[in-house]
Amino acid sequence: MKPRKRSRHVALVLAGTATLALAGCRDEQVDAQSFPDLESCVAAARENSLWFTEEDCRTNFAAAQADYAETAPRYESKELCEQEHGVGNCGGDQAQQSGGGMGSMFMPLLMGYMMGSMLSGGRGVNSQPLVRTADGRYSTPAGNQSFATNRGAGQVSPNAFQRAPSTVGKPPMTASQVNQRGGFGASNTARAVGSGSSGTRSYGG
Repeated sequence: MKPRKRSRHVALVLAGTATLALAGCRDEQVDAQSFPDLESCVAAARENSLWFTEEDCRTNFAAAQADYAETAPRYESKELCEQEHGVGNCGGDQAQQSGGGMGSMFMPLLMGYMMGSMLSGGRGVNSQPLVRTADGRYSTPAGNQSFATNRGAGQVSPNAFQRAPSTVGKPPMTASQVNQRGGFGASNTARAVGSGSSGTRSYGG
């Protein structure tokens, strides 16, 4: 059932039986689909996609990987990272290690990516990497958009594709900094609404 336009909770029907909830306005929405990996995107494009191609899958997966490496949050310890993103969902900063950086930094693992049809007629596709959150959702690196799953389709605000600031070359977040901002994504979620399975954090409209 299609939610009313003024609803503050917009339920998006996903592939299979999964659902994705996004809080925000429906005045401007774009088609979006998320995937846990490149292969699942290519399979969807071959099966029945009307707005993205196999090449879109590959191009945007590479773009999402690059954005992830540059914009994912970085923490001073694995424990702190797992506190914000869940146990087993963090790893070392490969870019920092390969660059010969000093000290240790830890990042949430890349858990898939989301593509959106940014222009009418299916022309113009954008992407965002997805990481896990402490409550088991999937979020963009900025923490301002979170979803129930990394495998599904629906409509979201174009704000979901706003690129997060670069974290490369900056000191990793400390426990005091994380606590000060209220946890991953909290500084960007003043308009967070709802709770439970349908609640999420987002820009409102």
